Amino acid sequence: MTETAEPNVAVDYPEVRAIVAGGSSGIGYASAAKLAALGTRHFALMSRDKGRIEAARDRLLNEFPEATVEAIAFDAVDPKSVEDSIDHAATALGRVDVLVNSISAPATPELLFRTPIEAIPDMLIQQGVPPMLLTRAVLPYMRERQSGSIINIASDAAKAATPGETVLGGAMAAIVMFSRAAALEAKRDGIRVNVVTPSLLSGTPTTARATKEGFSKKLFEKAAALAALGVANAEDQAEIVAFLAGPASVRLTGQAISVNGGISAF
Repeated sequence: MTETAEPNVAVDYPEVRAIVAGGSSGIGYASAAKLAALGTRHFALMSRDKGRIEAARDRLLNEFPEATVEAIAFDAVDPKSVEDSIDHAATALGRVDVLVNSISAPATPELLFRTPIEAIPDMLIQQGVPPMLLTRAVLPYMRERQSGSIINIASDAAKAATPGETVLGGAMAAIVMFSRAAALEAKRDGIRVNVVTPSLLSGTPTTARATKEGFSKKLFEKAAALAALGVANAEDQAEIVAFLAGPASVRLTGQAISVNGGISAF
């Protein structure tokens, strides 16, 4: 925590130092790869699983050999683990310009009356708490520099009441409102906080599970039929993440942006 910058100045991609939580696969890894393609060279990738995040580090280095990548395994719902891991990442990077929060727990849509009541508290914690802890942990580093971009990943379940996504929708709505309030607080320190809210994604293990059978299969088949522009994938989400991380979005904060191929409009 030694470097300083002018307030409200977004760092261009080649100078960005980025933490990507949930960087082992999906939107997280795609976002890191997109930033690397735009010239970013300094990353800390974080995930719950040590083996997977080290494999992701190796994959990113294979694609971009000139990059430096720190791989950090952590418990995304444990405050001390989150704080220690952000401290580790910030020390390794020298500073933090961008934080992407793409931590998520597997969740298959199901009607509420079929959801075990004892599972609900843990579902809310696993889905909703990680972006809040990570955002809070990184703020001191960004406040010191009077600059930074935080991008939280939620889902369109935050915006549209959808059967089968009662608990998930509650957690996603919490992330969106948390991010909007954090944006209003952090703007005084030159920090932007935005949310990307994807809907159905193609090519992910979560979607493969959800479209296999049962209620969720019917739900996502209907959603796919509405995506007249095509069902979005992780790379589509990474495009908007990269935009929010870069200088072109320097005046944009407190927004929840959907890239969903036309499934819905908000």
